[in-house]
Amino acid sequence: MPLDPTKHADWEIAEAAEKNMKTVYQLAEEMGLEKEELLPHGHYVAKVDYKSVLNRLADRPDGKYIDVTAITPTPLGEGKSTTTIGLLQGMGKRGKNVMAAIRQPSGGPTMNIKGSAAGGGLSQCIPLTPFSLGLTGDINAIMNAHNLAMVALTARMQHEFNYNDEQLAKRNLKRLNIDPRNVQMGWIIDFCAQALRKIIIGIGGKMDGFMMESRFDIAVSSEVMAILAVATDLKDFRERMGKIVVAYDKQGNPVTTEDLEVAGAMTAWMVEALNPNLMQSIEGQPVLVHAGPFANIAIGQSSIIADRVGLKLADYHITESGFGADIGFEKFWNLKCRFSGLKPHAAVIVATIRALKCHGGAPVPVPGRPIPKEYSEENVEWVEKGCANLVHHINTVRKAGINPVVCINAFYTDTKDEIAAVKRIAEEAGARVAVSEHWLKGGEGALELADAVIDACEEENQFRFLYEIDVPQRQRIEMIAKEVYGADGVEFAPQAAQKLKAIEEDPELSKLGTCMVKTHLSLSDNPALKGVPKGWKLFVRDVLVYKGAGFVVPVAGDIKLMPGTSSDPAYRRIDVDVETGRVKGLF
Repeated sequence: MPLDPTKHADWEIAEAAEKNMKTVYQLAEEMGLEKEELLPHGHYVAKVDYKSVLNRLADRPDGKYIDVTAITPTPLGEGKSTTTIGLLQGMGKRGKNVMAAIRQPSGGPTMNIKGSAAGGGLSQCIPLTPFSLGLTGDINAIMNAHNLAMVALTARMQHEFNYNDEQLAKRNLKRLNIDPRNVQMGWIIDFCAQALRKIIIGIGGKMDGFMMESRFDIAVSSEVMAILAVATDLKDFRERMGKIVVAYDKQGNPVTTEDLEVAGAMTAWMVEALNPNLMQSIEGQPVLVHAGPFANIAIGQSSIIADRVGLKLADYHITESGFGADIGFEKFWNLKCRFSGLKPHAAVIVATIRALKCHGGAPVPVPGRPIPKEYSEENVEWVEKGCANLVHHINTVRKAGINPVVCINAFYTDTKDEIAAVKRIAEEAGARVAVSEHWLKGGEGALELADAVIDACEEENQFRFLYEIDVPQRQRIEMIAKEVYGADGVEFAPQAAQKLKAIEEDPELSKLGTCMVKTHLSLSDNPALKGVPKGWKLFVRDVLVYKGAGFVVPVAGDIKLMPGTSSDPAYRRIDVDVETGRVKGLF
């Protein structure tokens, strides 16, 4: 019998379940993988040779495609990964051939407040420890590839500063005239390290590098991670890597990784990382883990490659988008589906009574502190008021022409009247609704959700993008702000407006996708504004270019690409049993 989630921590439940795990060889046989398509990393984790699978199954029809998103979350999160695994398990209980793709967790939140992203309770991805602590090394490869670009840039700047043109020519180098005040990239590390947001590098003599201001961002916000999420194969990946803009020269022209002659070496670090990772749910269904989180500061999607593999191997494939439908689903809809050519059949919007109360007026819960008592007491009025946020997200999904299914991710503190209010309001807004107890009961608790999703997949939909690619970038930003966020308009900082003008005048850059950076804690750019804020304008303070990934990246509000570590981080409770080597305390 599985452990009781109300009495045991997630890591304890995972550890107990791992005693009965299938080996990757069993999983592969059940999935229909050929022997050479499985690339084991031990007995319980493997990579899948995506190229071989896609070539072999090229003529097989794709399965049904399901995206999991959410309402605007509280700082505690509302259980998208848990719901993704729960839905997988529920559909498995219904006898369906089903797979899921989730994103690899970042070491930043794993060692900070949020913890890992393996799900929770009886709906987890296992084995937990490798999942949470680096897995097969994809994020490490991304860090090496990204930071190699910065090594190439800073070395080139030092050499150009120290040598004249004749001396450079003897070293087979052409002067690039890099502007040290216009370097786009920084360094990356996979922790939340606020002390590295602004740094000075090159302190010392002339042989110690070029002295300038620089920074570290969190690893999963790297453009290399974005390319991993959207690339369709190695050739596409290599082409995109060569287009990464590292800096600009003194005339304002981009200096790319190809100009620095480092794109090939960067790609060499990433070859193995293109293969999705294979794991399993607590109940033994296959889970592909590929690409990274943080849809507020990155694309935040499981990869196109993983989804294409899942759609060929299964009759139903569930994928995950980060944070709420205003951020993660919007990027799934207008970026990922545009790049992949895949059309989803349904979208699950995860909601909790806790988050709806927060949007309806309850005190905002603070990570690391006890949850306010108001969340364990019935308050239908708060829930009904908070449902405005849920309805807003339902309408966003419907604008994409996709069938929405609201999943009420049930907590044992929820009351019948609170749940009834959510069901009534969501159904009136045109969504199917299911109450799911997957956290407490696993697949058995997700049968109602599984049935609703299977039903939604059979209904015709009219998938459509919010904007066509020839719509100017400024207009796209305004459309996203008004149609998805509910803003009255957009205000651009002078720097952002200047950059946007240059982008729109460039025939190539003007056709790139639009990948917004915005807080996940509000529909607005102000994390303190809950529910559905009215009478506000989105403030775009900067615009970045991720030419390799294929994005223009407008940065809204005061969001940062390097989160900070709290005063009570998770690493204080993580340790190792020195007799067995088992890691304990992960959550």
